[in-house]
Amino acid sequence: MESAPRHTLGQLILYFLKLGTVCFGGPVALIENMRRDLIEERKWFSEDDFKEGLALAQLAPGPMATQTAIYLGYLDHGIAGATAAVLAFILPSFLMVILLGWAYVRYGGLPWMQSVFYGVGASVIGIIAVSAKKLTEKTLGRDKLLWAVCLAAAVITIATESENVWMFLAAGVLVWWIKAPPKWGRGIGMLAVEPTLLWKIFLYFGKAGTFVFGSGLVIVPFLYGGVVKDFHWLNDRQFLDAVAVAMITPGPVVITVAFIGYLVAGMKGASVAALGTFLPCYLFTVIPAPYFKKYGKLPGIAAFVAGVTAAAMGAITGAVFVLGRRSIIDVPTALFALASAAVLWKKKLSEPVIVLIAGLIGLALKFIAI
Repeated sequence: MESAPRHTLGQLILYFLKLGTVCFGGPVALIENMRRDLIEERKWFSEDDFKEGLALAQLAPGPMATQTAIYLGYLDHGIAGATAAVLAFILPSFLMVILLGWAYVRYGGLPWMQSVFYGVGASVIGIIAVSAKKLTEKTLGRDKLLWAVCLAAAVITIATESENVWMFLAAGVLVWWIKAPPKWGRGIGMLAVEPTLLWKIFLYFGKAGTFVFGSGLVIVPFLYGGVVKDFHWLNDRQFLDAVAVAMITPGPVVITVAFIGYLVAGMKGASVAALGTFLPCYLFTVIPAPYFKKYGKLPGIAAFVAGVTAAAMGAITGAVFVLGRRSIIDVPTALFALASAAVLWKKKLSEPVIVLIAGLIGLALKFIAI
C-alpha cells in the first residue's frame, strides 16, 4: 500500500461487528453510518475512498451496503480486510436470524412479529429518510448536474419500483460525456445440473446474488418469485415473516436469505443460502477493486463514477417513497415515521433505541386492539 493503514485490522473488525449489531434502517442507514463514522469521525478513509466504494457497489451486483463494507475493508488491508469486513458485518444479524428461525420453527410461527413490525417498519422509513437526505447532501455537494441525475433516478425508481443497473450505467456515461468527454466523438449461463436440496438452495441464492443489482431491498421481489412461486419452499405468510425478520434485526436487509434457508433446510440451509448470496458480491467487489482504485482518478472514470453515485442517491431517495407506501398504512404508522425522523434529525436518540421503542409501541397497540 502507498501509506500505513489508518487503523488496524482488529479495529476494522470491531467496527463492523458493532455496525452489524446495532444499526437498523437498511442499506441507506448502514451506508450513512459508515460515512459518518469512518470518514468524519475516525478519518480512516477519505471522501473519495467512500465515493469509489459506493460507485463500485452500484455497478456490481449484490447488496450495496455489504459491498461498500468489503471495498473499504480491502483498501488498507487487502483480501484479509475485505474478508474480515464482510464476515464481521453479516455475522451478528446472521446469528440473530438463526435464533429467530429456530423459535419460528419450534413454536409454529411468530404471531407477535407482525405486531412488532407494525411499528418498526414505519419507524425505519423515518430513519431511512433522514439518512438519505444526509448522505445525498454530503455526496453530491452543490453540483447541479449531479442533482439533476439524482432527481431523474429517484423518479424512475418510484415509477418502476425497482433499481436497474442500466440506469446507473446511463447516468455514469452521461456525466462522463458532459464533464470529461472522450476525444473520439452478456449474460452468464447457470450450470445445468440435477442438484440436491442444498445445491438447489445454493444455486438459486447464488443466482440472486449474481444478477440482482442495487440495495438489499431489491432482492425481496426477486426472492418471492423463486421461493414462493417456483420452488414452493415457503407460503406467502412465511415469506412475509422472513422479510419482517430482516427488518426487525440490525445489519443488512438481505440477511432475510438466511431465515428463508433455515425454514427450508435448517442450519445448513441458512448457511448455504447466505454463502450463495454473499459470495458473488464479495468476488465482484474484491476482483475489480485494485483496478478501480488505480484508475479511478482519471477524469473520464471520475466523471463516470460521479454520475453513477448521483443515480445511486436518486435510487435510494426513490426507495424511501416506494417502501413508505408499503409500511405507512394508517395514521399511527405515519406518526411512527414522522416521530422517528424528527428524533433522529435532532439527534435525541440513536437508531437502535428508536427501533426498540417503535417495536414495543407497535406490539402494545396490537394487544390493545385485540
